[in-house]
Amino acid sequence: MASGFFAILDDIGALMDDVAVTAKVAAKKTAGILGDDLAVNAEKSTGFLSSRELPVLWAITKGSLVNKLIIVPIALLLNFFFPVAIKMILVLGGLYLAYEGVEKVVEYFFHRSKPAHVEAKEIIQNDETAEKAKIRSAIITDFILSIEIVIIALGSVLDETLTVQILTVSLIALLATIGVYGIVALIVRMDDAGYRLVKASGDKGILSSVGKTLVKSLPIIIKTLSIVGTVALILVSGGIFAHNIAFMHHIFPSFPSILREFAFGLIIGLASVLVVMAIKKLLAIIRR
Repeated sequence: MASGFFAILDDIGALMDDVAVTAKVAAKKTAGILGDDLAVNAEKSTGFLSSRELPVLWAITKGSLVNKLIIVPIALLLNFFFPVAIKMILVLGGLYLAYEGVEKVVEYFFHRSKPAHVEAKEIIQNDETAEKAKIRSAIITDFILSIEIVIIALGSVLDETLTVQILTVSLIALLATIGVYGIVALIVRMDDAGYRLVKASGDKGILSSVGKTLVKSLPIIIKTLSIVGTVALILVSGGIFAHNIAFMHHIFPSFPSILREFAFGLIIGLASVLVVMAIKKLLAIIRR
């Protein structure tokens, strides 16, 4: 009886060792997409009132966890029964990321003007609506990036047993959410930490200088993350197209991969934005 119990423990220990090794390999392969995920979601989690930053971030984090709970079992089932569907889903997700990234660029250059006179009531309503819209957009983007993370992690353990696949992919999915949003939380609360350091030090000494640096650095970091997040959306989408659409492998093969992928994302994203704009105008004409 005792020997059987210890044999089970030994098997569990061996399984955990295997999972630790495969998770390390999967983490290395997903490091790039995790960096993009951080940049994109950090940009989407900022720009709110200080009192709303953590509630908004928590709402996005919960959405991210739900995304993983949906994606992981579906990815495992599709990989077993219908592997070609994985590629189709990735390409569709890449199309959405390219559209969102290029739309932000177009919005910045061509739609920056805002009405000068807006009633206070409308401002409050728009703020609440904007917050919900940004949370929804962040969760959708997280869903697509999570698909990429899960698929890459799954691809690194295809030769392992089903149990190892399940545990490895689940571990990477959980670490991706905790790691990414944990770092995002630290970023968005930099200014509060800085103010507290200044107050605690009586606005004197090294702690005060550190606090002021944190406060002054936050707007720069947020602006940088906004730019990096937009570039990341285009790059990630371009990478999806380059790796999952066969004929794109042979387009400018001598170019550096990062330039090729950015070009793919930019061109396809611009085309999708133009198509969506044309459809919106057509619908507006029909409604008249």
